Amino acid sequence: METGTKPPAPCAFVIFGATGDLTKRLLLPAIYNLRNARLLPEEFALIGIGRQDMNDKTFRNELRASIQEFADGEMVDADRKWLLARTQYIRGDFDDPATYAKLAKILVTTGKEHHTGGNCLFYLATPAEVFVTVVRRLGEGGLIREEKGQWRRVVIEKPFGRDLRSAENLNRDLLAVLAEKQIYRIDHYLGKETVQNILAFRFANGIFEPLWNRHHIDHVQITVAETLGVEQRGKFYDATGVLRDMVPNHLLQLLTLIAMEPPTSFGAESLRSEKAKVLDAVHIFRPDEVRRNVVRGQYGAGTADGHKLDAYRNSADVAPDSITETYVAMKLMLDNWRWAGVPFYLRTGKALAKRRTEIAIRFKQAPLALFRNTPIERLTPNDLVIQIQPEEGVTLRFGAKIPGPIMRLDGVEMKFNYKDYFKTALKTGYETLIYDCMAGDSTLFQRADNIEAGWRIVQTTLDAWAEDGPAGLPIYPAGSAGPDEATALLASDGRLWRALDGGEGERTL
Repeated sequence: METGTKPPAPCAFVIFGATGDLTKRLLLPAIYNLRNARLLPEEFALIGIGRQDMNDKTFRNELRASIQEFADGEMVDADRKWLLARTQYIRGDFDDPATYAKLAKILVTTGKEHHTGGNCLFYLATPAEVFVTVVRRLGEGGLIREEKGQWRRVVIEKPFGRDLRSAENLNRDLLAVLAEKQIYRIDHYLGKETVQNILAFRFANGIFEPLWNRHHIDHVQITVAETLGVEQRGKFYDATGVLRDMVPNHLLQLLTLIAMEPPTSFGAESLRSEKAKVLDAVHIFRPDEVRRNVVRGQYGAGTADGHKLDAYRNSADVAPDSITETYVAMKLMLDNWRWAGVPFYLRTGKALAKRRTEIAIRFKQAPLALFRNTPIERLTPNDLVIQIQPEEGVTLRFGAKIPGPIMRLDGVEMKFNYKDYFKTALKTGYETLIYDCMAGDSTLFQRADNIEAGWRIVQTTLDAWAEDGPAGLPIYPAGSAGPDEATALLASDGRLWRALDGGEGERTL
């Protein structure tokens, strides 16, 4: 977010699920960080809604503790007091009309007291199964009507369905009450500075975009690796799996940013339309193609990041004979002019060797003919790696001559790290997204057709796995790079994954 960015218009911020972990760890700290950066309007109110038995005072105590534990930098007491003075709490059930009647009254009083102008952002930090319930009740209570220049917006968190049909049903039900422009489907990955910088990196630098095509790029690898197991999320995870949890949203969104055509502008609709074109171009697997191009796995016992982990099937709230996947790798192809013949390899999993999210672009090698009378047998691969977490930055790897009388080459690196160069970036990733919601900028949020296109891509894989049952579900040791079958997926193309654990595979930058 640029220095000099102005606060958005006055508004009330209403959080459904105000006592949950998402609110505590991410939303409240992000709101405080925005205030600290002077990116909240002075005319602002915060209203929490939850089932826990709290009042304004106890909720403000929760807010104070959350800011203290999770917000960035040194606490500024004046900012904390400013936010606490604008905070209220409603205890109520999400399906109870009385809850929304209370909310309507409080919005009127806070509008007068804090001059919020009738604008309101409703954030659904709730289980997905109550999204439609909350939206319908808001509609029935007249709380989402936009009149006299006032705006009303609703933010929902993933999952946006659990398969293509449920995603279509969710969109239908939301759009029966809300206009598309009122819906902000949030993906916290897109709030990270490096992810947003992909657009600037590609389109603001004349040296890269001319190479961004099938003539110069050999393949792309997108990795989202975690060292943690399922921890206390066994019930949710065993009903979901890593494919549903990560691929239709996080990984495919990263793919669209890498593969999209230049938009006519950075306006929300132009950019989202180009992303939709990428998803529409992804080749949809037939059942036999799923088994050749998609690998799944489940972690067994082992040690990841220095911590011993039990096998997934021994985790709390996980079935002892579970066939839920905790790892998936796939090879996707795009049926368009720019990317014809260029494979996009995606992988994500839990209990892996390293925590790392990155996009690695491997460029085609230069001809070796020039070096035929030298001891050089293989040229250093040229990789451009966009690192998203735990560090954010960009690394370029290329070949250089080793000093001495003999022509010998080695790989060298040029590395840019965000935290070393820019000192003011906000940290949770939610600051940018919340700010954009309040400002009415939907550029970083998914449209209904984007959601359905993502599920369309993975639906045949879900269907094939349901038919296969436990067959084709290898167990990989916790702390490894994943199942051997994932290595074989790339080996069949004569390629290697970038190393996670320092073992076999390409070196890690």
